[in-house]
Amino acid sequence: MRRSPLGLLAGAGGGLLVLFLGLPILALLARAVTSGLLPDAAGAAAVLDALALSLVTTLASLVLAVALGMPLAYALARRRPRGRALIEALVDLPIVLPPAVAGLALLLVLGRRGWIGAPLEALGISIPFTTLAVVLAQTFVAAPFFVRAARTGFAGVDRDLEDAARVDGAGEGSVFRHVTLPLAAPALAAGLVMTWARALGEFGATIMFAGNVAGRTQTLPLVVYAEFQAGVLDAAVAAAAILVLAALGVLVAVRGFGWRRALDVRSI
Repeated sequence: MRRSPLGLLAGAGGGLLVLFLGLPILALLARAVTSGLLPDAAGAAAVLDALALSLVTTLASLVLAVALGMPLAYALARRRPRGRALIEALVDLPIVLPPAVAGLALLLVLGRRGWIGAPLEALGISIPFTTLAVVLAQTFVAAPFFVRAARTGFAGVDRDLEDAARVDGAGEGSVFRHVTLPLAAPALAAGLVMTWARALGEFGATIMFAGNVAGRTQTLPLVVYAEFQAGVLDAAVAAAAILVLAALGVLVAVRGFGWRRALDVRSI
C-alpha cells in the first residue's frame, strides 16, 4: 500500500524526534560503559546514598501529591469552585516556572526568615537544607502533574454509571471507590508516573531550597552536578547513567504492570 506524502512527512518527522530524544541518552549510556567507571560508580557510597535518598524522597513527595492533589483534582473536575480559573492557574504555575525560581519562592515562605519559616524557626523547627526540604521542593514542582492528570480522569468518568450505582443503593464513598476511581485509574496511573519522574529529576528547586549536603539533601541529580562542577566528567556521566537506568527501570515496570492493571480494572 502506497503511503501518502503527508504520511511520509509525518513518519520522517516522528523518526527525527525519536532520534533527537534517544541519541543523547544512548550517547550517555555508551560513554558510561566505555569509560569503565559505571561499576565503580554504582558501588560508590556517595552514589548509593544519593540513589536511596532520591527513592525515599520521591516516594514521600508522591504520597503528598496524591493525598493533597486528589481532593483538589476532584473538586476542580466536579464541583467547579468559585475562582476555579485562578486556582487552576496557580496549580499549573510551577510547571512553567524555572526550578530556581521555585526554590527561591519556597525560601521566601519556608526559609528561616520566611512568612511561615520565621514562626517555625522561633519554635525550633527549621525546614531549609533538610531532607524535608527536598521532599517539599519535589512536591512543589511535581504535584501539578498529578493534579492535571487526575482532573482529566475524573472529568472523563461517565456520570450515568455513578448515578446507576447510587440508584442501586451505593453511598457516595462506595461510588467513589468502586466506580469513579476504577474508571479514572488510567489517568491517575499516568499522573503518578509523570509526578514521580518529575520529582526524580528535580534539581533547581532542590539545590536552592535544600542545598547539596551529602547524605542529607544530595539526591542523584545533585551528585551529577557536583561531579561535573568538580571537572570529573566520567564520574558525572556514570552517575547520570545510573539515574537514567533507575528511571527507565521504574517507568518500564510501571508501564508493564501498573498501567496494564489500571486498564484491566477499568474493563471490569
